[in-house]
Amino acid sequence: MKGIAYKFGNDINTDLIISGRYKFCITDPNELARHVFEDADPDFYKRLQGRPFFVVAGKNFGCGSSREQAPQAIKYAGCQAVLAKSFARIFYRNAFNLGLPLIECNTSRIKDQDILELDIKKGVVTDSTSGASLEIKPFNKFQSALIEAGGIVNLYKKHGGLNIVT
Repeated sequence: MKGIAYKFGNDINTDLIISGRYKFCITDPNELARHVFEDADPDFYKRLQGRPFFVVAGKNFGCGSSREQAPQAIKYAGCQAVLAKSFARIFYRNAFNLGLPLIECNTSRIKDQDILELDIKKGVVTDSTSGASLEIKPFNKFQSALIEAGGIVNLYKKHGGLNIVT
């Protein structure tokens, strides 16, 4: 995976990712994606221009509510993966259930607009802009299966259950 880094700080909550005002009025995930990070940067979605990207953050990304729309909006906006030092627990689970890869690594040296390449199987993120390489926390078998299938619903449909990985 390759894309542009959009850098955020620590404690990015689900309301900043997708405002609660859209929680019940927008059900189409593609329309929801048009409002991702809107309160942080009203032109964020427009700046993406359909290019692949990574969200890069510090600690506790996705804190706040258990709103499933937050990882959904990020995924449908075209995000390849979210890289952060740590994630809020419920966001972490929701993201994997939707097939959005979350990468735990030290994001301190990544700058906004850097070009990143992610190789999940090799366990490395390469910052093409700076030349730095970062090791990432590897996925377990179930997480890998969720990402490869595109989420828990697809995994269930493919295998007729979830007991495919032990």
